[in-house]
Amino acid sequence: MIVEAVFAAIFGLLFGSFLNVCIYRWTRDQSVVWPGSHCGACGHPINWYDNIPVASYIALGARCRHCRAAFSWQYPLVELLTSAAFFAAVYLEGATYLAAKIAVFAWLQIGLIFADLDTRLLPDQFTKGGIALGLLMAVLAPGQQGLFRLLFTEAQPWIMSLMDSIFAAVFVSGALWLIGVLYSKVRHREGLGFGDVKMVAMIGAFLGFAPTLITIFVGSILGTVLGLGYIYLTKKDPATYQLPFASFLGAAALAVGFWQR
Repeated sequence: MIVEAVFAAIFGLLFGSFLNVCIYRWTRDQSVVWPGSHCGACGHPINWYDNIPVASYIALGARCRHCRAAFSWQYPLVELLTSAAFFAAVYLEGATYLAAKIAVFAWLQIGLIFADLDTRLLPDQFTKGGIALGLLMAVLAPGQQGLFRLLFTEAQPWIMSLMDSIFAAVFVSGALWLIGVLYSKVRHREGLGFGDVKMVAMIGAFLGFAPTLITIFVGSILGTVLGLGYIYLTKKDPATYQLPFASFLGAAALAVGFWQR
């Protein structure tokens, strides 16, 4: 088990490196295929030996080899978090579809967390693409079956799992969208972006109905406590500051997703 988990951690570093590309480019409507990796300051192509996850960041002193512009601390952090998530998924579940489901879910959540922190944008590639992946994983690695287990006792587990995922994706995100609409009408300003609604639909597709409700509850608590604490400490205006709710929601989703196991 530990050997497979170590290999998963190595793959996690590689997927984390690619995730950094996705976070940067998808939030700016750029292709992740072309052009190749390059320095954002001087535009010089980054050689393969300067693009090794974590190791190159340390070896280069977090700076471009050519122009010495500083690289963000986000790059190694995303790589290490993704590696840790892949390791934990395989360590807990072995080399199974369920481990793959957890790893993919974690990859998506980490991407959304840092995209939200960086730009307050939630790319459709993460949310809409994640909904499709979540429904696929509900079939390959059946999870929550909720009330459907009681209503359809003779149905195959994957069918009930898929039905629960569809119900969670539609119902919970729809309810959240309605709350956002009502808030905007009462307060005359947007309180919830549609990207958050799509993110909740993706979480529902992966986790199912009950865990998604728990995720929203935990994410709301985190956003209230940590968000308001940050606003208070930095003396920002609560009426105008845009709280990165998706980041708190993503952290809650990761916690609930692993806690389920």
